[in-house]
Amino acid sequence: MRLYDSDWAPNPRRVHCFLAEKGVLIERVQVDLKSGAHKQPEFARINPLHRVPVLELDDGTHIAESVAICRYVEDLHPEPALFGRDTREKALVEMWNRRVELGLFSHISAAFRHGHPGMAMAEQPQVKEWADANRPKALDALRFLDRHLDGRSWLVDDYFSIADITLLVAFDFLKAARLACPEDCGGLIAWRERIGARACAAIP
Repeated sequence: MRLYDSDWAPNPRRVHCFLAEKGVLIERVQVDLKSGAHKQPEFARINPLHRVPVLELDDGTHIAESVAICRYVEDLHPEPALFGRDTREKALVEMWNRRVELGLFSHISAAFRHGHPGMAMAEQPQVKEWADANRPKALDALRFLDRHLDGRSWLVDDYFSIADITLLVAFDFLKAARLACPEDCGGLIAWRERIGARACAAIP
C-alpha cells in the first residue's frame, strides 16, 4: 500500500495521527498542493476530486476520504480499537466524530479557505463574508465541546477514539484560520494538554 498525502493539509494529518496511534507504517507519496500537483491529470486518475489523502491498495484500488482510510486500517489492525470496542462505543464514536467534523471542523475550514489570503487562488470564488459567518459558528462549537468535556477525559467517556483525533486536528487548525480557543474553555484546554502526551500529538 501507499498513501498519497501532503505534510501540511489537515485531513492527511488526521490519517497520520491515526496511524501513529496504531503504530502502523505505510509508504507515503507527497503531493505538492502548493504547486497544484493535485490538479494534474496524473493525480486526477487517482482521485478525480483532486484531494488528499488517498490510500492505494496493492490491487490498484484507491480509497479517498480520511475516515474511510482509517476504517480500512482499523479492519487490518484492530488493536488498539479507535472506532469503538463494543456496539455502544461504536455508535458514540460515530456520533462525536460527526459532531466534530460538521459542527467544528467544517466551520474552521470555511473560515480558512475563504478568509486566508494565501487561499485566494485555490478557493474560487473566495467569499470573505462566508469566512466571517463561519468564525462565530466555530467558536460556538468550541464552547459546546468544552461543556461536554468538563469532567471527561475524552469525547467518549474514558475511551480515546478517532473522534479525539478529529478534534485534535481541528483544534490545531484554528491558528491557520486565524481563530483561537476561548480562554474560558477550561475543559477543552485541559483535553488538549492531555492529548499532548499521546503519539498522535507528535504528528505535525
